[in-house]
Amino acid sequence: MANKYYRASLTIALIFVSTVSLAQGPPPPPPPFPIDGGILGLLALGVGYAVKKIHDNSKR
Repeated sequence: MANKYYRASLTIALIFVSTVSLAQGPPPPPPPFPIDGGILGLLALGVGYAVKKIHDNSKR
Protein backbone atom coordinates (compact mmCIF):
# COMPACT_ATOMS: atom_id res chain seq x y z
CA MET A 1 0.00 0.00 0.00
CA ALA A 2 2.82 2.40 0.83
CA ASN A 3 4.38 1.66 -2.55
CA LYS A 4 1.14 2.78 -4.25
CA TYR A 5 1.11 6.16 -2.43
CA TYR A 6 4.81 6.62 -3.04
CA ARG A 7 4.38 6.04 -6.77
CA ALA A 8 1.36 8.38 -7.02
CA SER A 9 3.10 11.18 -5.10
CA LEU A 10 6.25 10.76 -7.20
CA THR A 11 4.20 10.98 -10.41
CA ILE A 12 2.39 14.12 -9.26
CA ALA A 13 5.67 15.71 -8.16
CA LEU A 14 7.30 15.01 -11.53
CA ILE A 15 4.33 16.49 -13.38
CA PHE A 16 4.53 19.73 -11.37
CA VAL A 17 8.31 19.97 -11.69
CA SER A 18 8.18 19.50 -15.46
CA THR A 19 5.57 22.24 -15.95
CA VAL A 20 7.52 24.70 -13.81
CA SER A 21 10.77 23.96 -15.63
CA LEU A 22 9.19 24.66 -19.04
CA ALA A 23 7.85 28.06 -18.04
CA GLN A 24 9.45 31.02 -19.83
CA GLY A 25 9.21 34.75 -19.45
CA PRO A 26 7.70 37.03 -22.09
CA PRO A 27 9.84 37.78 -25.16
CA PRO A 28 11.74 41.06 -25.25
CA PRO A 29 9.96 44.00 -26.90
CA PRO A 30 10.89 44.72 -30.52
CA PRO A 31 13.37 47.53 -31.14
CA PRO A 32 11.93 50.95 -31.97
CA PHE A 33 11.17 51.38 -35.67
CA PRO A 34 12.69 54.50 -37.27
CA ILE A 35 9.75 55.87 -39.25
CA ASP A 36 10.88 59.49 -39.44
CA GLY A 37 13.47 59.19 -42.24
CA GLY A 38 11.29 57.13 -44.54
CA ILE A 39 8.24 59.35 -44.20
CA LEU A 40 10.26 62.51 -44.80
CA GLY A 41 11.82 60.96 -47.92
CA LEU A 42 8.44 59.92 -49.32
CA LEU A 43 7.00 63.34 -48.53
CA ALA A 44 9.86 65.06 -50.35
CA LEU A 45 9.41 62.78 -53.38
CA GLY A 46 5.67 63.46 -53.41
CA VAL A 47 6.15 67.22 -53.27
CA GLY A 48 8.75 67.06 -56.04
CA TYR A 49 6.45 64.95 -58.22
CA ALA A 50 3.54 67.33 -57.61
CA VAL A 51 5.67 70.35 -58.53
CA LYS A 52 6.81 68.62 -61.74
CA LYS A 53 3.21 67.72 -62.70
CA ILE A 54 2.02 71.29 -62.05
CA HIS A 55 4.94 72.67 -64.06
CA ASP A 56 4.28 70.29 -66.98
CA ASN A 57 0.54 71.08 -66.99
CA SER A 58 1.17 74.85 -66.97
CA LYS A 59 3.26 74.57 -70.19
CA ARG A 60 0.28 73.20 -72.14
